[in-house]
Parts: sequence; C-alpha cells; structure tokens
Amino acid sequence: MENEHVYALVSEEEKREIEEVANNYVEFLSNNKTERECVEYFVEALKERGFKEEEKDKGFFIYKNKFLACWRMGSKALTEGLRIIVSHIDTPRLDLKLHPLFEDMDLTFLKTHYYGGIKKYHWVAMPLALHGVVVKKDGTLIKIVLGEREEDPVFTICDLLPHLSRKKQEDKKLAEAIPAENLNILFGGIPLEKKGKGKKEEKDRVKKRILKLLKEHYDIDEADFVSAEIFAVPAGRARFVGLDKAFVGGYGQDDRVCSFASFEAFLAVERPHYTTLVLFMDREEIGSEGNTSAKSRIFERLIYQLIKAQHLSPTPDIFFEIMHHTKALSADVTAGIDPNYLEVHDKLNDAKVGYGVVISRYTGHGGKYMANEAHAEYVSYLRDIFDKAGVVYQVCSMGKVDEGGGGTVSKYFASYGMDIVDIGPPLLSMHSPFEILHKGDLFMTYKAFKVFLET
Repeated sequence: MENEHVYALVSEEEKREIEEVANNYVEFLSNNKTERECVEYFVEALKERGFKEEEKDKGFFIYKNKFLACWRMGSKALTEGLRIIVSHIDTPRLDLKLHPLFEDMDLTFLKTHYYGGIKKYHWVAMPLALHGVVVKKDGTLIKIVLGEREEDPVFTICDLLPHLSRKKQEDKKLAEAIPAENLNILFGGIPLEKKGKGKKEEKDRVKKRILKLLKEHYDIDEADFVSAEIFAVPAGRARFVGLDKAFVGGYGQDDRVCSFASFEAFLAVERPHYTTLVLFMDREEIGSEGNTSAKSRIFERLIYQLIKAQHLSPTPDIFFEIMHHTKALSADVTAGIDPNYLEVHDKLNDAKVGYGVVISRYTGHGGKYMANEAHAEYVSYLRDIFDKAGVVYQVCSMGKVDEGGGGTVSKYFASYGMDIVDIGPPLLSMHSPFEILHKGDLFMTYKAFKVFLET
C-alpha cells in the first residue's frame, strides 16, 4: 500500500487554491498569537457574514473571550445529530508571573512561568513579543501587543556564552541546562534620573523608570500585573520556508492550523444537511483544565441552548439522542516523520509530511492510555467520503510505542457517545517557537473539513 504526495495528485486548479489558502493562513498566523486574538478575529469575520451572537439558525457564542462556538442549522432535524469540528486555540508560551518585574545590577527583567509542553532551551536568545491584556481594578481592559511592529522594541531571554557554559549547561541533561526560573525576560536598562544634587542613591532606579514608562504609555501600575494575562511569544511574522516555498514556518501552528482550516471550511458550507458546529477551545495544552476547556460543562450548556432554540424539550433524553447521532472531528495536529530522528518513528505507521491530512485513530501513550480510539466503522465512513471527494489523506499513529505520546480533546467529547476521531496535518518541530507545516497538507486539511461538514 503506497501513499502518494499531494502534489502528485492535485490538479493545476487545486495548486492555485493551495497557494491562496496558504497565503491567507500566513496572514492569520502572523496576526493572531493568543486565544483572545483568535476569538476576536473569528467573531469579526462571522459578523461580516451576517452571523449574530446566540442567534438560533446562524449564530455564535463567546465564553470568557477564550472559547468560541459557531453554528449553522442544517436541513435535517437537530435530533438527527450534528457535524462537529473542535480545535484548540491555546499554544505553548511563556506567561508573566503575578509579580514579574524585578531589577538586578541595573537591569530589569520579567519573571515567567511556562505554559504547556516546551523545550526551555528553545526560548533563549531569540526576539520575543508581549501579547495580552491588563484588567485594572475598575474593570478597564487594556490590550497589549508590543514587539510586532517594525518600530517596536522586542524582548529576549539571555543565554550563557559558550566560554563559561561547560559546567553550568553543557555537562547537564538537555532538559536541565536552562532552569525554568532563569527564563527571565530582559525588559529595560536605563535608570531614572536623580533629582537634585547630593541626593541619596535611590534603589531600583531602572525598575522605577520602567514603571514610569508603563504608566505613561499604558496607564499600568505594578499592582495591575496580578490581574493581567500577558504572554511572551516569538516576535515576527510567519514565513514561507524552502527555496520552493513548500512549507509554512511560524509560531502556534499547533493547533491554529486546524482552527483556521475548520473556520474556513465552516464558512464555505452555507447549506449543510446536518447542523454544523465548530468549536474553538482553550487550555488543551495543559490537559483541558478550567472553565473554557473541553473538560468544562460549557459544551453541554451550548447544546441545551440549541435544543431550546429549536423548541425541543431540554432534557437529557434529547441531549443524548442528539449525541448518539452526532459525528465529530477532533481537529489537531500530529508529528510528521523527521528523517533526522528516525529512531523515534515507525516509518510504516507514522505520518509523512506532504502526503495529506492525517486520520489518527488513537493517540495516548504506552498501552493506548489516556486516549480515545475511533471505531473501525467511523474510520470507514471517513475513508469513503474523503476518497469520493479527492481528499489526500493518511491513516497514522504518532511515534514508536514506548517513545512517549500525547493526548487531545477527543476523549472528552467521546464520553457523550458521539463518534469522534483525531484528524489534522503533520508538523515538524512541533511545540517549538517555529513549527513547520507543508502547505499541501494545510490545503488537504481544509478540504477534509469542508467535505465532512457538507456530506
């Protein structure tokens, strides 16, 4: 059984579509680096197309500015089931601590706490931007995006020079070479001017000048950091990679590639047979904890609202009847085989970059722990509709059995009784600040989502 490369199977017209989708995706990826920014982008696009908040036939629902659902009612009754695609819009990053600002030796820094699975050495000696919000005591919300414009300063975490790093870093395990408490962002270095002659030397004059600048430019006090959500992310735009521009390189493609593709597919299917519901979840990278995640009850609330809007009885019987007939995709990425690290891959069963979207029947680790596994009948259904529509796809797992593993949100949605499977493109350098995606796989992910929603 031999798979073929996407570019060996697509028409010239589809090659032009691949370029259009990839260009739009690069813009999306470059401009949306937090959950809130993604939600704002999607909501603005929905409103432009006539969607209204919590409108019953063509609406959307926002929760805490970090969870978004959008739907379009189909021609079939709601009790015949939904077509759901769920992705997540959170990504690994560095969060500022509650009391982040400190000065040492006339340098000011911001202390961080990493979010999600990162390799700490990836985050030193590179330009960083700050994105997020500060909410003052009176409820005023101040948006922060600093380090993305050409005229903006950027920030960085300093690394140790190789001349002095042998014992401190190079003799240690890779995971221990950069301690998490050393991921401090360089934030300033000019002291506040002393007033008057003969004045006693002030302490923390650089920090005081930074606080003065924050007050002048953003009306932020030091105490406001405790009610802030400010993230350090890689600065700069996503870029095409390779002489032939075969790849998209950029931060946050796990899982914003699937959120972008599912949203575009949702907009493209204007008259679905089954009610289509696309979800954008938060907190997946830390185990789906919290009230904006897949483990929260927010999904149930949403479905009950849709049931009531259709003048049906909002009872568990109706809810579970709908779930029984529902088909869903957990839209998430997987690991592509990297020829430089073949020792962790199963070449027969893992995903090849450029060979299309990946159906992952199960994730988890070891003996399939902590994972949903899609039933054979459901995988058969997807194979049939994808083959008929010319979707280039692979059916793969992720890595050798005892090399590790990962999880997705599919197990939480499977608990409601719906059929669900993980599907998305393969990435290289996953969870790094510069993840790599083949643009042929991007297009086939979009095409697969569109086919699923309209079939």
